[in-house]
Amino acid sequence: MAAKAGVVTAQAQLLNSQAQQINAKIQRGILEHAIAVLIGQQPASFSLAPVALRGDVPTVPAGVPSALLERRPDVAEAERRMAAANAQIGVAKAAYFPTLSLSGSDQYTNSTFSHLISVPNRVWSLGPQLAETLIDGGLRRAQVAQARAAYDANVATYRQTVLAGFQQVEDEIVTLRVLEQQAVVEEAAVAAAQEAEKLTLNQYKAGTVPYSSVITAQTTRLNSEETALSVFSNRLQASVTLIEALGGGWKEADLPP
Repeated sequence: MAAKAGVVTAQAQLLNSQAQQINAKIQRGILEHAIAVLIGQQPASFSLAPVALRGDVPTVPAGVPSALLERRPDVAEAERRMAAANAQIGVAKAAYFPTLSLSGSDQYTNSTFSHLISVPNRVWSLGPQLAETLIDGGLRRAQVAQARAAYDANVATYRQTVLAGFQQVEDEIVTLRVLEQQAVVEEAAVAAAQEAEKLTLNQYKAGTVPYSSVITAQTTRLNSEETALSVFSNRLQASVTLIEALGGGWKEADLPP
């Protein structure tokens, strides 16, 4: 009776694992369709053949130039809006984007970043003042003040957009570093669970433990492997998110001339 109970439990464990494997096809199909849309193909006619899972995770090298963030659509849009407002008051445009590098240790290689936060909104020098030859009741002065206020607002928006970009990059760098440390621990846990399963199976064959102990060891091993796979998936997703935060990658050669 006990032997039959063990067999039934093992069958239930197998069926549960098979059901999870079938359910994973839903997420795979959804991701395939998303890729098809990104490359401009019909989702129904697009498919990816299963391949062996890659074992490496793309990681950002040290000293990534902050100029890469200029490729981000939100940064480019904010910069163009600022330039348009700048033109309204005839101010000469100067370099505002900071020159610094990001590193994997969350440090900046230039102190310009602090200047970015503390610098006044108006960092351009005003052109020569035009002599007012007509009495207009202060209309021109008000228009200039309005243009300057709009310009200051666009500068503030641009600065905030740049800071948000740096935040996203740093968030993903931290995520990748911590997940890499977690992956090492999870791999050790998988190895220990596999060894425990092997020892328990040998004990069962020797008749010293019931088969329920083998099932417990197998469940522990499966859970450890699933957790390690989840951490690996999170690392890949964080790497892709970092590429997105940097505007498309971390190679300086990818920058437009």
